[in-house]
Amino acid sequence: MDQRLAILDRPESHSEAYRLIEGDYTQGMILLCDHAENTIPEEFGDLGLSEEELLRHIGHDIGVAGVTEELALELGVPALLTRFSRLLIDPNRGLDDPTLVMQVSDGIVVPGNVGLAEAAIANRIDRFYRPYHHAIDVAIDACLAAGKAPVLLSLHSFTQAWKSVPRPWAASVLWDTDPRLPVPLLAGLNAIPDIVVGDNEPYSGQLKGDTLYQHATARGLAHALVEIRQDLILSPEGQAEWAKHLAAILRKILQTPDVVAGLHAVAHHGSACDCKRAG
Repeated sequence: MDQRLAILDRPESHSEAYRLIEGDYTQGMILLCDHAENTIPEEFGDLGLSEEELLRHIGHDIGVAGVTEELALELGVPALLTRFSRLLIDPNRGLDDPTLVMQVSDGIVVPGNVGLAEAAIANRIDRFYRPYHHAIDVAIDACLAAGKAPVLLSLHSFTQAWKSVPRPWAASVLWDTDPRLPVPLLAGLNAIPDIVVGDNEPYSGQLKGDTLYQHATARGLAHALVEIRQDLILSPEGQAEWAKHLAAILRKILQTPDVVAGLHAVAHHGSACDCKRAG
């Protein structure tokens, strides 16, 4: 086994921070799921929140772990999923982002995060944040060693309403300045009958320091973030349906020679702006 893959495969290396779904690195695609679980180790006391609060979107991206798992199996590509709640520390933020450890989320105070000492934040970074991001770098290096600059696809979900205002989009593609993957993804999603597709909705994909900025923008890799509305993927059936939608779109993209040539090239594009997301 390649030493890079052996690092990913060691059970102790992803017992807390992430889990790996193995796949074919020669295909040049890696799936990422930053907010897969609402797990908080017992020592953190659920951060002072109730089970009901942790089950909400503030704790994780509801339904998206199942979509990621199904899509990884459909395509036969590797996937990395976090194993900790975004409330513990948000891996989809830069280390200098004030929302890295949220003290208030969607109007709910997170007692275990209020007035947190720098040493306590550093502990969470070392135990959860860094191992996940290191695993992404290792997976990218494994793809490069296998002969392809990988495409990174990050999967998230969003609430069906925000501040009582319904959100019409069934799915959306978030992106910054690199159009190589977002443009064909948007075309594929827009071909699905009877749905509304968002382009950088309900958030902007321009978030400096987020996961894709760190690992794709900075390294010149093609990438995109797909958001799916949570009510569509609450059930295993909904998750499987959306995984099949995405698999069909991605297969078509990856079978288009001129598109593929661009996707697997290493390019450098403009940097992201400092936009923030909510919800």
